[in-house]
Amino acid sequence: MSGASGLKARIQSGELVAGTMALEFFVPGLPAIATAAGAEFILLDMEHAATSFETMRVLCAACRGLSIAPIIRVPTTEYSLIARALDVGAHGVMVPMVNTEEQARLIASCAHYPPNGHRGAAFGVAHDDYLPGSPIDKIARAAARTVIIAQIESPQGVGNAEAIAAVPGIDVLWVGHFDLSNFMGIPGQFDHPDFEAALRHVGRSARAHGKAAGLMAGDLGWSKRVRELGYSVIAQGVDVAHYQNSVAASLKTLRTL
Repeated sequence: MSGASGLKARIQSGELVAGTMALEFFVPGLPAIATAAGAEFILLDMEHAATSFETMRVLCAACRGLSIAPIIRVPTTEYSLIARALDVGAHGVMVPMVNTEEQARLIASCAHYPPNGHRGAAFGVAHDDYLPGSPIDKIARAAARTVIIAQIESPQGVGNAEAIAAVPGIDVLWVGHFDLSNFMGIPGQFDHPDFEAALRHVGRSARAHGKAAGLMAGDLGWSKRVRELGYSVIAQGVDVAHYQNSVAASLKTLRTL
């Protein structure tokens, strides 16, 4: 498989899968812009951003026909959020603050149809491009496409990382680095030995169970660091920072002319 439809297979292969994240600029052209920049996926935030499912639906629709997979970060572990994100056309969901195996099992169940889960059925709608066809085939395609990312953002989540990674249906363990450092009592101290140990443990736990480890890297230094630790799913930066950094660099150059 290639393009957006093959994202899950690429993640499972262990090769580098690179994308970006959006917190602010939820405009219809964003998926095409990110695709032109070379992103394989775009994380669309609903946890910290004031966005609605109506907005998410438009952005997922804007990904159709492009080689980019939309993944929605929902605010919390809740069936109505996880299933609806997939129904509006997301190719996957990211769930924050995943702390236990039981929580991971609930997330996987919410995202998959029976017999592997309890996602409710609605076919011929956004998630299957409004196409007719066999529900059996559509369920199989959804299972092959849907990516589930569990965010590890607390010492409890780190401690349970192996058990979370072992849950069928969980594809990626994703370190939420700011929240993790906050809950470890070392906010922003990403060079702290305890934080480094947590990064290594999550990466090892994911790989031990054939899963990928991921992170949102604010700069290329972060990317190099986590790549060396075996992390293979990386969102390179967030829209706000990309825009601000680009404008700042341009203005700095302008003022030297």
